[in-house]
Amino acid sequence: MTTDAELDVNILVVDDLAQNLLAMEALLARPGVRVIKASSGVEALELLLLHEVAVALLDVQMPEMDGFELAELIRGRDSTRHIPLMFVTAAAADQQRQFQGYDYGAVDFLHKPVESHVLISKVNVFIELYRQQRHIRLQNARLSETLQLNEMFVAVLAHDLRVPLTAMSLGVRLLRDSVSAPPASALLDRVEGSAARMGRMIEQLLDLSRIRSGQLTLALRSQDLALLTEQALHELDPANSGRLTLTVAGNTQARVDLDRWQQVLTNLLGNALTHGHAGSPIKVTLDGRNAHMVVLEVSNRGTIAAEKLPELFQPFKPCPNAPLKPRTKGLGLGLYIVHQFVRAHEGTIDVQCSAQDDTTTFVVRLPRSPLNDQHEMLGTAGATLVAQGDCH
Repeated sequence: MTTDAELDVNILVVDDLAQNLLAMEALLARPGVRVIKASSGVEALELLLLHEVAVALLDVQMPEMDGFELAELIRGRDSTRHIPLMFVTAAAADQQRQFQGYDYGAVDFLHKPVESHVLISKVNVFIELYRQQRHIRLQNARLSETLQLNEMFVAVLAHDLRVPLTAMSLGVRLLRDSVSAPPASALLDRVEGSAARMGRMIEQLLDLSRIRSGQLTLALRSQDLALLTEQALHELDPANSGRLTLTVAGNTQARVDLDRWQQVLTNLLGNALTHGHAGSPIKVTLDGRNAHMVVLEVSNRGTIAAEKLPELFQPFKPCPNAPLKPRTKGLGLGLYIVHQFVRAHEGTIDVQCSAQDDTTTFVVRLPRSPLNDQHEMLGTAGATLVAQGDCH
């Protein structure tokens, strides 16, 4: 396998005099450094289509196309505009021409006869910079390939884990019909709970893979967020213990992806139930009095440590609302997925902690209809929007 260090670095020298080209080649060429020679501006442009170069040395005074005109064309191409340009001229020192050269993008302006050690030192700087940049590009390409393989591995693994998990869940249901002893029933409850937790982890891994690979799809429809929130509260507190309370104001209609928004609600409410002070009330507020957005607030007792706030929405990070309570088993993806889903809807989410009354409040500001409703891609969230008709 060829390494970055084994690849030659190219230097372009442009001069209409053959003896000058040979002199430059003799001065600059060495193992690992190759001098590409062009006797005209047109030939130089053709060579730049075929080769990457670390630096280009351009003679200013050439027939048909001088060095300044060539520099302007090089700067006009996206593929070559980054190349450092050094002008070389036999004309007497002229400050006005030097200014003109710098205006055309020159990094240096040398006068013939050129001091050989000065030229070599300056060219070596750009050779080293080029090698470093090429090394970084190769590393980024390898990292990108590794990341894609990892994302593919996670997606395949999560998908394949669903099959045995489904079989396990079905087996538990069948056993319930034939087992009535309390010890066995309690054991089945534990197995069923573990299977449900594993199912949530698999879904989080799949969501992570979709987000990272830009394959997250949103199907937007007009929904009543108050109704969806009530359903989420009932699912998390079926006994209606009164710990979860909902306050609604104004119009709570908004265009959201039903499944993704339900995941936002479930994660925020589950986080409050799990990490808030045991038995403390959880207040949920939906404010639709603004004509352009709906604001969701989920507030519970217990505060987040200040050092945890900057990384709260990062993947695989703990999300404790109460420092004294140990984190439950999980992947640390819940708030990261919430953050990405809210961003995919073009909304914002932040957290407010109050040490005075010992509360943590997650605040989601959601536009009633995303501006990119009809567009395909949504920036960093990598979400494809599919606009659909309203529900009736």
